[in-house]
Amino acid sequence: MALGGGTFIAQNKVLPGAYMNFVSTAHASAALSDRGTVTMPLELDWGVEDSIFTVTNEEFQKDTQKIFGYAYADDKMKGLRDLFLNAAVLHAYRLNGGGQKASNDYAEALYSGIRGNDLKIGIQADVDDETAFEVVTWLGAAKVDSQTVHDAGELEDNSYVKFKRDAELAAVAASPLTGGTNGAVDGSAYQAYADKAEAYTYNTMGIATTDDTIKKLFAAFNRRLRDEMGIKFQLVLYGYREADYMGVISIKNKCMDGAYKDTDGKMVYPEEAAAVFWATGAEGGCAVNASCQNKVYNGEYTLEADFTQSELVAAIKSGEFVFHKVNSDIRVLDDINTMVTATDDSGEVFKDNQTIRVIDQLGNDDAVIFNTKYLGKVPNDAAGRTALWSDLVKIRKELGRIHAIEDFNDTDVVVSPGDSKKAVVVENVITVVNAMSKLYMTTTIA
Repeated sequence: MALGGGTFIAQNKVLPGAYMNFVSTAHASAALSDRGTVTMPLELDWGVEDSIFTVTNEEFQKDTQKIFGYAYADDKMKGLRDLFLNAAVLHAYRLNGGGQKASNDYAEALYSGIRGNDLKIGIQADVDDETAFEVVTWLGAAKVDSQTVHDAGELEDNSYVKFKRDAELAAVAASPLTGGTNGAVDGSAYQAYADKAEAYTYNTMGIATTDDTIKKLFAAFNRRLRDEMGIKFQLVLYGYREADYMGVISIKNKCMDGAYKDTDGKMVYPEEAAAVFWATGAEGGCAVNASCQNKVYNGEYTLEADFTQSELVAAIKSGEFVFHKVNSDIRVLDDINTMVTATDDSGEVFKDNQTIRVIDQLGNDDAVIFNTKYLGKVPNDAAGRTALWSDLVKIRKELGRIHAIEDFNDTDVVVSPGDSKKAVVVENVITVVNAMSKLYMTTTIA
């Protein structure tokens, strides 16, 4: 990232940029950016390799097969269907690219992966022109492309294959492509994704893994980007409450789908971390003035949710994001992150994800408006600082209008000259509104 950002202790930063601290109150175009953008690394049998690619909700519904190799309703797309119940945009990365591309005498698969082995090329004589051929591309039982040509040199590549234009066309019912393989998934694949993800903007990142080493890597990645680079997002992991950090959400519930006993009689859960898909979309798509608390899980997985009251209390105290059973529904118990250790600067309020959404909104929007409108463009004089103050106030008033913060006054933002001629110091106070969570009622009977 070219611009500086993150927290500060002294006014001694070298890179130009926006440096911001969010601290608790001590106890004894200025517009809000949209939410709903998420990112995940995925194990896929088909698709773009070695780079992050962006898919909108609409594209996922309409072009699932072209992008991911399977139809929307296929079981292979279950996790992504869960994700897109609430997400608007996904920045995806294929972890297992770099394998072999399936091929035959007539074509080569566009991407590596085992899904390429389900491709076939059919060739038959054209009924209207005996010198021409109809060349059909099949993916499984679905016809995905058809062209009428006189020789292979006239063939145009489609969304699934690149044709070998020096091939000799001859009638064949269905010639399968073979030899497609997925690449290996290891720590280097996850690291490559992390390196590329730094250049993107998103509200949440989901890592659906049970590997503690990978979880530790991304928990550190999240903390570094939030605290040192000013890139505000939350990370969703499965079973990593030890993060103890406001930026990390840890899902307690394991996915029960496909569970079986191994040869030693031990239960194995092949999709154990699958709840990360839904939670990543739900947290990323949750409005800045809303909470996921009590939200119904409407996804397709079977989640372990039979917890006792004491287990639920322990989960909350441990900073776990937990689904629990309410009659026939599975609901989010509390919209919290893994932070359990409160400090003077980061108090109890930072344990709530609604608070984090508000401060992330401010952090991102304030940085964008400074970096695009003021940095290197507006003089650091009284008029320039007043203009900056006005834009910052507008952002906070909009948050107040939608009930994300309350009791905001213009005087709560102060913009002052910094220690150097180029520095500007902003001090501001906000009071975050959280959704109602507990009802304490006393009824007096006369």
